[in-house]
Amino acid sequence: MAVPKQKISKARGRKRRTHYKTSAPTITLCPECQEPKLPHTACPECGTYKGRNVTPDMDADD
Repeated sequence: MAVPKQKISKARGRKRRTHYKTSAPTITLCPECQEPKLPHTACPECGTYKGRNVTPDMDADD
């Protein structure tokens, strides 16, 4: 069983973790309204995904 012989100091552990960074999210343009959106998600502005409307109508009354 692998057991550390010495305690690793905070500075040494943090030096090792300097490359664990988050990357900026990929932004694509909606083909319908040209607004920026995340890939593989419905457009928050026009509500389309893969060329069809996927959001329910907000102005429709029951």
